[in-house]
Amino acid sequence: MPPKKSATLTEAELRLMKILWRRGESGVSELVAALPEEESLAYNSVLTTVRILERKGYVTHRQEGRAFLYQAAVAEQEAGQSAVQHLVSRFFGNSREQLVLSLLGDRSLSLEEIERLRAVLNQAAAEGSAATGKAEE
Repeated sequence: MPPKKSATLTEAELRLMKILWRRGESGVSELVAALPEEESLAYNSVLTTVRILERKGYVTHRQEGRAFLYQAAVAEQEAGQSAVQHLVSRFFGNSREQLVLSLLGDRSLSLEEIERLRAVLNQAAAEGSAATGKAEE
């Protein structure tokens, strides 16, 4: 049975996952080299973190010679959705509506962002109406 995925990633875990999503399969040395200089980690720290990611179910590995090559086992979009679901569950009582209302209460939204949100909500409403109409037929 595969390990249970944790809903959240630490900052260090997310940095390594972003590299794996961008580069694909990589060894620990390649991960260390790919980290921006201001976010550099020691080889042993990267190795420990990638092993934690593997236990959480985000990464798998294969052995090539003496080296282990790691790759993402979870797509970036799936990880993002999982993090949002965790946030909604933890802070908004499983209410997506409360999350959206919280975001809309943030006065820093631009007019363009509000218009995009309005379009998405209108599309969701239209799709919901269409699905309801089909179910009644």
